[in-house]
Amino acid sequence: MNRAVEVSVVLPAYNEADTIERTVEVTLATLEEFLPAGAFEVIVAEDGCADRTPEIASRLADEDERVRHVHSDQRLGRGGALEYAFRQARGETLAYFDTDLATDMSHLEELIESVRSEGYEFATGSRWIPGNTADRPAKRGIPSRGFNVLVQLLLRSELQDHQCGFKAFDREVLFDVLEDVEDSHWFWDTEVLVHAQRAGYEVREFPVEWTPKGDSKVDLVRDVFGMGSQIVRTFWQVSVSPRLDRRVNVAVGTGLVALALVLMTTYLDPGEVWANMRQADLLVVGASVLVYLCSWPLRGTRYRDILERLGYRSDPAFLTGAIFISQTGNLVFPARLGDAVRAYVMKARRSVPYPSGFASLAIERVFDLLTIAFLAGVVVLGMVVTMSPAELQTAIAGTELAGGQEQAGRTAMVVAAGVGAAAIAVTLGIVLSARSDRNYVRGAVSRLSNDSYADYVAGVIERFAGDVQTVASDRRAFALVGTTSLLVWTIDVLTAVVVLAAFGVELTPFLVGVAFFAVSVGNLAKVLPLTPAGLGLYEGAFAIIVVGLTPLSGPLAISIAVVDHAVKNLVTLAGGLVSMAWLNVSLTTAVEETEAIADDERTRATRE
Repeated sequence: MNRAVEVSVVLPAYNEADTIERTVEVTLATLEEFLPAGAFEVIVAEDGCADRTPEIASRLADEDERVRHVHSDQRLGRGGALEYAFRQARGETLAYFDTDLATDMSHLEELIESVRSEGYEFATGSRWIPGNTADRPAKRGIPSRGFNVLVQLLLRSELQDHQCGFKAFDREVLFDVLEDVEDSHWFWDTEVLVHAQRAGYEVREFPVEWTPKGDSKVDLVRDVFGMGSQIVRTFWQVSVSPRLDRRVNVAVGTGLVALALVLMTTYLDPGEVWANMRQADLLVVGASVLVYLCSWPLRGTRYRDILERLGYRSDPAFLTGAIFISQTGNLVFPARLGDAVRAYVMKARRSVPYPSGFASLAIERVFDLLTIAFLAGVVVLGMVVTMSPAELQTAIAGTELAGGQEQAGRTAMVVAAGVGAAAIAVTLGIVLSARSDRNYVRGAVSRLSNDSYADYVAGVIERFAGDVQTVASDRRAFALVGTTSLLVWTIDVLTAVVVLAAFGVELTPFLVGVAFFAVSVGNLAKVLPLTPAGLGLYEGAFAIIVVGLTPLSGPLAISIAVVDHAVKNLVTLAGGLVSMAWLNVSLTTAVEETEAIADDERTRATRE
């Protein structure tokens, strides 16, 4: 390596054919003013451009030995292109600035000498600290202020401006910090500075004169989705994850399970339930537990079949444990965040990329909703055939339940109808789009954003939708997963039927049909996160149907629904605890472990 070169200036270039030649000329002229001849180089980091930038950069490099052209065939992203070029640079002091020359070049000497001769490891220009001159219109200034305030609050940064494209680094120190940096696009600057401060390195921030160039605007995809998610991800990495040792994991996991048990008491009166259970056959209630347990290996088998169709292999036992853990998370986390826990577990333990992990969950949910809606629809069709419309309407609308559950029941019926209709509509959309060559995803994203970060987001969504369509478009896979789903939810209903028997209810064919309808509607009702784990909605829907269509009383129907739901939740909790111990994973370590895995999905998407 030629160590005569002391300073390497990198110019990140993506489709800069109109400006790159002038930018190189200005950069060389400015460096000549304060650095000895032969002590610097200018690198054009050309990031998979689609215009004449590569041709121009190559010509400039041929004409001047101080200029180098670093080319990438694929899109690396802004941060990825910078890092790629820095690793090929010769200088011990590394710097870069945006090629639009928005920052006045009179500050270049101060930037470079801060690191080269003044002892700082990092230096950055700032458009926000006193002494700066920056013409920032509101559409730029307000989002920038908001972003920097969030970084200061959540990531404990002392800097005022993290995204100013005017920075210099000590080579050795930068590469040390980059070991912890995961982003390869717009957040790269911020993440470098945050990790540098936390590592104790000296960072100099100084005011610059800055003039915006071009018609930049707030970008929904990059600024809101991209930057916001990266702040949250880095907050977890630097503030939460380091505090999670094994003792904390065990304590938090145990606390979450305890919380789930407490939440269960919000919808059941232990005294009333115990009084009803004293009249029930506890051995038969125990049998319902065994019946319900039979559905879990089927869930693992179904998930295996879905993953295999997506190109990932795993054993049903492990997958059953992963489902137990995620469903336990759904009992205690709001908005079904336990589903995300499963995606984390699959990424950490089976290297299933996040988009595919979430797509596999989406496929599972689609089949769940379709199967439940199908079961309910079959029963309704049978009731329509055997009962008059007036009898059916009177039975349901005129139902009165104890404990004020009638309103919850009616709400659950509305929710169930809406969820069922939405499930069918979404499934039809997926199947139809699977047979179409039109790219709906990229078209929709492009309407929200014209920034290059939209390419990454569109790529992730396209892969997600494509994975869902992979199963929907395969008739054999569709039939296989559909059959397993039917078995899973039939066992779920049979669990409730056994609970009915435990209360001494005579199981006529009609009552079994009502049970299928009541359980199906109850499960549809609790899909939306209106209450924790659907508590109250399931019981209300179940009871209002049972009371309306059978001679059973309201209190008895509610007790049966409570016991049925409690049996299923307790089995889920117990299975979750066993699975967490068996797989040595907790609801918190499931997130922690993924921080050790490079986000290859983001990198691959930005290269496309």
